[in-house]
Formats: sequence, C-alpha cells, structure tokens
Amino acid sequence: MSEKSMGGGMSEKSMIQTTYREAVRAAMREAMQRDERVFLLGEDVGRYGGCFAVSKGLLEEFGPERIIDTPLSESAFTGAGIGAALGGMRPIVEIMTVNFSLLAADQIINNAATFLHMSGGLFNVPLVIRMSTGGGKQLAAQHSHSLEGWYAHIPGIKVLTPATLEDARGMLWTALEDPDPVLIFEHQGLLNMEGPLAADAGAVDIDRALIRRRGRDLTIITYGASLFKALDAAEALAGEGIEAEVIDLRTLRPLDEETFLSSIATTHRALIVDEGWRSGGISAEISARIMEGAFYDLDAPVERICGAEVPMPYAKHMEEAAMPQAETIVTTAKRMVGSND
Repeated sequence: MSEKSMGGGMSEKSMIQTTYREAVRAAMREAMQRDERVFLLGEDVGRYGGCFAVSKGLLEEFGPERIIDTPLSESAFTGAGIGAALGGMRPIVEIMTVNFSLLAADQIINNAATFLHMSGGLFNVPLVIRMSTGGGKQLAAQHSHSLEGWYAHIPGIKVLTPATLEDARGMLWTALEDPDPVLIFEHQGLLNMEGPLAADAGAVDIDRALIRRRGRDLTIITYGASLFKALDAAEALAGEGIEAEVIDLRTLRPLDEETFLSSIATTHRALIVDEGWRSGGISAEISARIMEGAFYDLDAPVERICGAEVPMPYAKHMEEAAMPQAETIVTTAKRMVGSND
C-alpha cells in the first residue's frame, strides 16, 4: 500500500520516503530525545523490537530503563503506566493488539479515565496508550478487532486513529503533551504503507477532522485504513461524474461533528464507512449526530458500510468479504446519488 497524495506544496528535497511503521518509530525516538520523562513499556517492545517491529532499535539507543520489556500482564503494565504518569513521567504504553486491551479495561476505564474527576481536579494522568487495531492481516478472530469505537464511549480519554504518515508521525507528541489519557489506535494494515513525508514533520493537532478530498455530491465519513478505500472509491466515482467528499475523522473522541455536518450541508448525502461492527458502533453515533444536526440538509437517508457482524475469518477471501471495500463504497454511493436523479 502506498499513501495517496492529499495535498502538497513541499519541495522534493524537503521530503523523505518512509513507512507508517517508521513514522511511528521516529515519533517515539524524537519524544524520548526531547523529554527525558518519556519512556516506552509493553510486551516485547525491547529486545524483540515490538510485535510489529515499531520499536526496533530503540532499546539499543535508549537502554532498558526507558525501553522496558514487561511481563505478559496488560493490567499490570498499564497500571504501572498510570502510576508513572501520576508521578510526573510521560509513559507510552504499548498493547500488542486491541483485543488485549480488554485485559486492561479496568485500568483504562476505572482508573486512568476517572482520576481527574475522583481527585476533584487535582491529579491528571498524562498517559499515552498505543495499540494495533483492525483486520486485513489474517490474524483471525482474536487479533483483528476494531474496538476503538468502544473506547470513544468513555469520558475522560481521547481516542486517536491516525491514518496518514503525517498523523502517524505527528499525533504522538501532541498526545504526550496532553494532561489526560490518550489512546492511539494504529491500524495494522497501514504499518507497511509507504510514501513521502516532510523531513521536518512534527506535531499535529488531535482535535479535528480533515477533508481529504473535496466533492459536491455526497460526503463519505471514515477513519483509519478505510480512509484509503474511501479515496479509491472517490477516484472511481469521479470517473463516472460523481464527486465524493471524503472526511478523515482522525479523532473519535472528541468527535469533530462540525466538519462533517458542514460538509453534509453542501453535499446533502452522508455515507459512513467503519471497519467496526455495525450494531452499537461509532457509525451509529455519527449517524445519530447527523440526524440531530443536519436532518433537514439530507436528500437521502444516511447509509453505513461496516464490518460484517461475525468473528473475523482467517481465510483471506472471507476476511476481505467481512470488511468494507472500495467496490462496496462505489456501489452504495452510486445508488445514493441516483436515488434522487
């Protein structure tokens, strides 16, 4: 996979060729160079270089006191991260895959997310938790979940879903500067994505959605790896005279509804693409907010393309069938636009 061009203006000399994986690693390296309070802990992040090789080489560079291999206990090392954050450090906790975060759910939901409230505003928890999410790598039913929408339900935390190289590189530092817990969901299907990145790429905002492609006929709202499927679909639709506007949510909590509601006021149609399950998912929340804030702007019902409500299959063709695909986006968008012609 290669990253689509979504703007530009940078000269060729100021760009480097990199991957999503390398962008995240560079972000962690820079953070540890800039602030001695920053450290990384998690399973196999040190000698092994991380389950997805994101932290490869950092142990040799920063040593075992800042790149810490932990026992196989998500609750324990997430709790250690919370304690370190309360003590003034800036920990980055890595959880291998999103399903393992469920073993640390009590720490995240009942401790990290509530300390500020329960202490009467006295104690912040400046903690960053990174984890891989999503399907497409044949990791089957137990390691292919898209549970970021679940965490977007929880007050007291921020939920980030970087899709582009710029966001993979830049969201981490902004998250580390945040006084409250931030969860970063890195789609495992994007790790090998390669493309150009500004040599001086740095921090980016983490509180607003971005329009990745302008259009007039319908708004496609998505995030994570589905962004590139939406962009592929928009390109195909343009060949048939349909101009789709593509919005990358980037952050699921807080949800930037102003951006997608403003877009719908212009396009009058909304299609939500979410790799997570349909029932009770973030797509349902977005749809509800559209009903509340843009009902009279709509020329057609809001539609959703979501992951099939089954455990993720292992077989490649079945896995692909269980996930949103560009072809389905194209078919749905044509029907939505054609329904009012």
